Amino acid sequence: MCKVETERLIIRNFTPEDWRDLHEYFSDEQVLKFEPYKPFSEEECKEEALSRSKGDTFLAVSLKSTGKVIGNLYFSKEDFMTWELGYIFNSKYHRKGYATESVKAIMKYAFENLGTRRIIANCDPRNISSWKLLEAVNMRREGHLLQNIYFFEDENGNPLWK
Repeated sequence: MCKVETERLIIRNFTPEDWRDLHEYFSDEQVLKFEPYKPFSEEECKEEALSRSKGDTFLAVSLKSTGKVIGNLYFSKEDFMTWELGYIFNSKYHRKGYATESVKAIMKYAFENLGTRRIIANCDPRNISSWKLLEAVNMRREGHLLQNIYFFEDENGNPLWK
């Protein structure tokens, strides 16, 4: 993946050194409310940043002015000319347009450089902010999956559906 720049952001591969910034939002329960994992420890973030630095599915979104990683994009080829998009951002940077700016940039890059014909995103129906973002970048709702996936179980081993 090449580096993608916007007016305020740089979208790039992760480096192992990004672990501290990653920990800022991966340790925040509110940020992870709709994500498939529980808060990470510092050690887990070190491992995660190292793992992400070895691939290009997860992309760091950093401020051009400081280099600080404020979130990340998930961008993965799912099918012929189809990519899946996801995102998560540090709550200190919510409601500033950074997520929308980065999503628009990666979509533009995909359509212009990767031969992409379709981009999909899955969104928890309760995540209103995410729905608004997807609609702001001209994506549309095409379905509502029921009991499609679960990441956690209750104390009796029953799935907690997303």
